[in-house]
Amino acid sequence: MERTPVSSSNVSSIGYDADSQTLEVEFNNGAVYQYSGVPEYEYDGLMNADSKGKYLHSNVKNRYSFSKL
Repeated sequence: MERTPVSSSNVSSIGYDADSQTLEVEFNNGAVYQYSGVPEYEYDGLMNADSKGKYLHSNVKNRYSFSKL
């Protein structure tokens, strides 16, 4: 999945596949996680958030199943 670099103290890049509703997040420490069943509005909200880390923590983590790649 192609990811877009973002400006964040915790997140390096973010990708999204609308067909499978898969959100992919690369953290600054190199870890990459895929979150499943994420609606496109969550991806849009994440990309537009002032703090990517806070948005991710509040709206994505513990709400959607994930796997570490």
